Amino acid sequence: MNVRLTKEQKIKVLNSNDIYAIMQQVLLRENKIRRNQEHFWVVGLDNQNKILFVELIGLGAVNRVNANPPDVFRMGIYKLAVKMILVHNHPSGNIEPSNEDRDFTDKMLKVGALINIEVIDHLVISETDYTSFGDKGIIRELQGSGLFEIVEREKEEIKAWKLRLERERAVKARDIEIASKMKDDGVDIDIIKKYTGLTKPEIKKL
Repeated sequence: MNVRLTKEQKIKVLNSNDIYAIMQQVLLRENKIRRNQEHFWVVGLDNQNKILFVELIGLGAVNRVNANPPDVFRMGIYKLAVKMILVHNHPSGNIEPSNEDRDFTDKMLKVGALINIEVIDHLVISETDYTSFGDKGIIRELQGSGLFEIVEREKEEIKAWKLRLERERAVKARDIEIASKMKDDGVDIDIIKKYTGLTKPEIKKL
């Protein structure tokens, strides 16, 4: 689920505190009940470290949320992100990374390297504080660990999945271009929807 950001929040990221300042606001927008669940977000950046999107990809139990590589990287491929920051909250308030957090990050680092989206940090946040894998040297440690390696079969599956997404993105971009031209020519929205497959809200935004 895409997280709405204000224009002021779509900043150039200079450090982990910049990300936490935004993600703390996102977390605090949730009601108390939802804040007692783990959330997992991905933040996509362009090559200038400017935020392209924040996507909520998982909402789990008090101490667990499940996410897999297609969930994590799908929006990054669609939005042409070149870097990504992982963020999740610990409702307990304990911001120390767990072994599971480290293992998950290790896997995402290796998948990201394979599809050319660099995972540059992972933040564990609470309502009042955060821990940055980058600041603590965990990212650098995991990059050189060799603990998680992608086998050849998985590499082929990941590359094929990325190619499918890139093709879907190209088709969507073509449909948007056609719809934009039809709208400029005064074609009725229902007709545009019929021939492009776009939704009415998507067409109205053009």
